[in-house]
This record gives sequence, C-alpha cells and structure tokens, in this order.
Amino acid sequence: MRMCVPARGLLTALAVVFGTAVAFAPVPRITWEHQEVPLVQFHEPGIFNYSALLLSEDKDTLYVGAREAVFALNAHNISKKLHEAYWKVSEDKKAKCAEKGKSKQTECLNYIRVLQPLSAGALYVCGTNAFQPACDHLSLTSFQFLGKNEDGKGRCPFDPAQSYTSVMVDGELYSGTSYNFLGSEPIISRNSSHSPLRTEYAIPWLNEPSFVFSDVIRESLDNGEDDRVYFFFTEVSVEYEFVFKLLIPRVARVCKGDQGGLRTLQKKWTSFLKARLICSRPESNLVFNVLRDVFVLRAPGLKEPVFYGVFTPQLWCDVLPGQEGCPGWHGISIVWDSRCCINREARAANLSSSLNLPDKTLQFVKDHPLMDDSVTPVDNRPRLVKTDANYTQIVVDRTQALDGTVYDVMFVSTDRGALHKAINLENDVHIIEETQLFQDFEPVQTLLLSSKKVKVFGPSCLSLSVEGCPTPRRTCLRVTCARLFCRGLIQEMSGDTSACPDKVKESYRQHFFKRGGTAELKCSQKSNLARVVWKFRDSVLKVESPKYSLVGRKNLLIFDLSEGDSGVYQCLSEERVRNKTILQVVAKHVLEVKVVPRTPAASAPPATRTEGGRITPKMSLGPTQGSPPQTPAVRVSTPSAVSPPSHPAAPTSTSCEPKIVINTVPQVHSEKTMYLKSSDNRLFMSLCLLFFVLFLCLLTYNCYKGYLPGQCLKFRSAVFLGKKKPALDFSDCEQSGKETLVEQGSFSQQNGGQPKPALDTGYETEQDTMASRVPTDREDSQRMDELPGRDKPFDVKCELQFADSDADGD
Repeated sequence: MRMCVPARGLLTALAVVFGTAVAFAPVPRITWEHQEVPLVQFHEPGIFNYSALLLSEDKDTLYVGAREAVFALNAHNISKKLHEAYWKVSEDKKAKCAEKGKSKQTECLNYIRVLQPLSAGALYVCGTNAFQPACDHLSLTSFQFLGKNEDGKGRCPFDPAQSYTSVMVDGELYSGTSYNFLGSEPIISRNSSHSPLRTEYAIPWLNEPSFVFSDVIRESLDNGEDDRVYFFFTEVSVEYEFVFKLLIPRVARVCKGDQGGLRTLQKKWTSFLKARLICSRPESNLVFNVLRDVFVLRAPGLKEPVFYGVFTPQLWCDVLPGQEGCPGWHGISIVWDSRCCINREARAANLSSSLNLPDKTLQFVKDHPLMDDSVTPVDNRPRLVKTDANYTQIVVDRTQALDGTVYDVMFVSTDRGALHKAINLENDVHIIEETQLFQDFEPVQTLLLSSKKVKVFGPSCLSLSVEGCPTPRRTCLRVTCARLFCRGLIQEMSGDTSACPDKVKESYRQHFFKRGGTAELKCSQKSNLARVVWKFRDSVLKVESPKYSLVGRKNLLIFDLSEGDSGVYQCLSEERVRNKTILQVVAKHVLEVKVVPRTPAASAPPATRTEGGRITPKMSLGPTQGSPPQTPAVRVSTPSAVSPPSHPAAPTSTSCEPKIVINTVPQVHSEKTMYLKSSDNRLFMSLCLLFFVLFLCLLTYNCYKGYLPGQCLKFRSAVFLGKKKPALDFSDCEQSGKETLVEQGSFSQQNGGQPKPALDTGYETEQDTMASRVPTDREDSQRMDELPGRDKPFDVKCELQFADSDADGD
C-alpha cells in the first residue's frame, strides 16, 4: 500500500547496544556522585508510586499523581507542597477485587494513571480503582474531586502494571490501554461526548501492544489539513513468522476530525494506520526492536517537530548470530495517503466527513492497517549507541553556543538511576556529563523538561536544575568542555578557550612543611578524558621517579622534602577537544620547606639565693630533660586571591593571608619516637601491680586445693598444721597388692619365666621407713587377733592350686 501525506515531524532515535564494540560506548567526560548534586526531593509518608506527572508552566505548578493521591507542588521548589487530594478505594471494592485473585495490599488500590488538563480550572483524573477503572474531575480552585465517577474502561488500565498512554486534545481524551480485566483486548480510543471512537478488535490492528507515548501534531490552518494524533508502541509482529514472539516498534496515526464510518467501521477509526520504526545499523547487522520512550522536540527554529526515541534490543537478540544489538533510528518523513484524513482536496470532492467515504475504501482500510513502507532514521544512522547502559527515558532541549551554532542537548536516564547529558558534535555524540540521581541505583521512571529545569522522578520525586552548574566552577575550560548547557556561563563549543579568563593565575595555595616530611598537593580535575600534568619551575615532573607519586591519578605526593623542593607547582589538564589539544592550568601550589633546628637538652639551672636563706632554681624556658619534644607550630595558608611572587625561586618573601583552612598531609618525622614517657611509666607500673596481685591470688587458690607438687604440699602441711586432716590408712590395701604381686612373681618363676616388675599404680609413694614399712606375717596376725570379731576380715581358704575352666574338657 502506498504511504499517505507527509507527517509534519521527524522521528529520531537514541539506542542501546549490548555486546558491541567499545567504539559505540562513549565515556562520560565528568561524573557527579549523588552527594555532589543539589537535588530537591519530595516524598509524602505512606504514599508511593509517583507516576502521573503534569507540568503547568503558566502556573509554575507540578501536578503529581500517585497511589490514591494527587499533589500540587511548587515547580521552582518541589519540596513545597501546595495542595493535596486523596482518592481512596472503599472496602467493598477491595473485597471484590480480592475475590478475583488480586492482592488486597498492593493491587486492589487506586493508582492514578491519567492526569490531563481538562480546562483552565479543572484536571481530568483517572485511576485503576481496584481493577474497576474510574475517572473524575479535580477542581483547581478547591483542589477537591467533583464526584463525576465516570467509567474508565478504555481510558485507564485495569491493572497498574499494564502499559498505557494518553493525551488531551481540545477537551477530548485520546488513550491507548487495555479494555478488559485480563488485559487481553488492547484499544486506542477517543473519549468524546458526540463521537467516541475506538480501534477494531483484531490482530492486524493491535497485537499485544505495549504503549509508550502519544501526542498531537497541529497542522497549519492555511492548508486545511487535519490535526493528527500519534501513538508509539511495541507489539508482536504480524508480518513475520518466527520461533519466538518477534517484537516490532510501531507508530500509529489517527485524525482528529475522524467520525467513523456510516455502515463499515461504525464508531471505529477510519484513519487508523500504523508503520514500522526502523532501528538498525546495516554495516554491523544490528537491530533494535523494543521502543522504550519517545520525546517530541518543539523549538522556534524548527519547521516541524522532531521525535526522539530510546530503543533497546529484544532480550534473546544477543544470542543469535549477527544480532548482538542494534543502534537507533533518527527519523524520516512519513508519507500517508492523501485520502486518509479529510483535507481541502477531499472537501472539494464533496467528502466533508469520514461518514461520506465509500464502503469499499473503508473495507480496504479495515483489512490493511499496516503500511508497506517503514519509518527510517535521519541519515540512516543512530545518534548515540551505548554498550554498558540501559536507557529508559529521554528529554531534549535546544541551545545555542556563542558562535551561533545550535545544538540539541539530550538528557537520557538509565535503569541504574543515572542521568547522561549528551550532545552531537561534528556527527559524533559526546556524553559530557553523568549524574547519579538515586543513591540506591533505582531506575528513573519519568523525565520532565521545563524551560529552566529538568524534573527527574522515580520512587520519590526529584528535581534537578540544569540551568546552573552542580558545583562552582573555577576554570572556564570546564564550562567549555563539559557545561555546554549552563546558559549563564561561557559556552564556546569550538574548543577555543582564549576568551576564558584564567582565574588560576590570580590565586594559588601556599603550604609550609618541615624538612624530611611528605606533602600532598591536590588537583581538582573532574574530567575522565583529560590527563593531569604537573610542572615544577616550568618543567614537567616525572611522576614515575621515587621522589614523586600520583594519588588517584591526579594528586601529587612528594616524599623526603628538602629545601630544593620549595617553589611553585602547577597542575595542568591536557585534553583533546575537536582535534585540538587544550592545556589549562587547574591549580597552583606554592610550597616552602622549613628547617626545624634541634634544641639540645638543657642542663640543670643554677640556683639563686633569695630572702630567708632559701635556694630557688631558675626557671628555664627551653624543653627540659624527660619532657616530650616541643614541635614548633607550622602555619598553613589556603587559596587566596593575591598576586603571585615576582621571583618564584624565593616564595618566602610572599605574604598570604589565610581565609579558608585546608587540610595538609601529616608530617613524617625521622626522629625516634619515645614510647615510655612519664605518663606511660605510671601506666606500666599499674599494670605490673595488677598482674602481681592476680598471681598471688592464683597461687593461694592452688595451695588451698592441693594442686601443687609434693614439696609444696609438705610446706602447706607445716603452715596449715592445725587444719590438717588425718591421713587415711591404706596399709591393708597395699599389703593385699604386694601379696598379689609376690604370688604372681613366684608363679612365673615356677614356670621358668623372669620375674615381672611391680605395676605402677600411678600413686606417689614415699621412701620405705619404719612408719611406712610393710608389716610381717607375725605382726599382721597379732594385729588381727587384737581386732574384735566383728571387725575381722572374712577370709575363704582355698587349697586349689590351679583352677581352669577347661580342666574337665582335658
């Protein structure tokens, strides 16, 4: 089918590549961390999902639609809340939603999805309303809902996770969403009181689309063309058969004056046509087929609006040969058939309305909604291809440099909470700045651009100003190379820094160090593409030598300072800009090394006699022996706007008044450190006394318990004689043991064996004395006779010499 009349717009793309060459991944020149950026944040306790945004430039108000709430914020400072209105779901609707298998805590709530201006004093608001979408009017005067309770089917999605898009055109809402509870019936509709229209429920029209963006393009009143509304989405391919569901980016168009057909396509679009968006790099055989976001650039110098898009490849594309990724598309004029919309020529042919179109024409439109031709990018190449980032949102602004050149500055957000600022320079895109917006690396969900600020919104609202710089700049080079969007600063895009005043020449930092110490000279160079060069007395320093070292690839560390190290040090930034090498002084340091004389130990002062005959020693002003060495105070000055010394070799003659205290590197002294001083001796003696007391306590406890050698036990018995317990008499046991050993010995001798030594019982025995001698048989018998009858041991006499359990068997 032939394409229709040209649409007054160009389609431009910004794409992401995975697995491609490093040449496609420009490095951000400057990186700003989260704590370095002046962000303004708004967050209401208990409110989440700030997704629907509407910026009113004339009222300086930002309207935010969240979960069950709508807020009005000050556009200049979004932390200031102006108004708030709540739209909660009743418990009855929550119960019915939960009965359908949805979560009562997360899904059965009212998520605001549509927030559009209805009139000068009202907003049109739609929410999911616990899977029963509804719409209402919000009065801007009282900031309360008017209770219209309109049916939101076809205007707002049922599920908060479903894709949607909407735009208000002359009081009529154009929306793309799902029409049923399951989300299986996609629809592009127009909510109108006199002629509501929708798409045909057929796969050739919409096949599982994911809606991204919609906007209206106004036509000139002189040529009689009708206004057009464009819808951007990604859907499953209907023209190709593939193993997987192949996704295709699309752009669809409907006419504002469409009224449907008389018999065919009743209450359906008669002007609905869609075309494929091409995102490819033919020489690399790469294709991007998933559309993420679209932005319309309207500028006074543009004859037609320009569309910018963000593309990513399908997840499985990188596993196919030759399908690692895909660059983006820039845009091309879309040609539509002149009979698609009612224009001046159609009116001249008595076709004043779509109701007058013949059925044969409408039947062809119904059966063939897809255009044969595709929308190709401008110059057939992408603007920016990044390998290590997944872009999500984009906004574009047009700025003019001092040389009169106009540039489109692109602000692209990532799924890691970063914002890239990119610019096209000589057919090559440079990422001049990277700003980390969210500390927790949360994805950026929405970007809004006002005339002065970029509004960045995620889980909580954030506002970032791009009119000024994040931090004060000290050199014009940074403005020239990086801050291309700081409108209040010099923006010489050609890389010529001759017009930049070198303020570094007018100020410097002065430091004083002692001989033998270590000094660190800082250089605040933020560019990731520049190389730091240090000069001393107009000579480039060799940082590879043992004398010098670079800390963090920019700060200079000087070891073993001497008088020869005194002088002026310069930190220079060397960077290539547009085939030019720019060498700019970033910081200056004046270093002076002082020699600290060693003071000898003072001798005992002579005594003087005073009245009364007392002798008083003279007080000495120097350090005395035994006292810690006194270090003279070292004065450190900070950057000050003073004239540099006329003779750099003699910086000691310069007077520099300190204004800001800066930190210097601690001095490294070669003197030996005295570890035991007067205060340390007292601490050491206290520790020794504590350990001695603990030792005495431990010794006393072991002596009392008897956990000591035999000699110590005798000493304890002599000391604690009164508390000694009578020793137990084990003579009978010892006698029985010895008799057993003797019998075993005699038995072994009778059998011709050698006598075995007595077994060691493990008990300590003393020497055999009269007190511990084993009694003889006579003494034993006498002792037994003396015992009473009841105390005599029971003895069984046995005359068996040998007892063997196997005797009977033998």
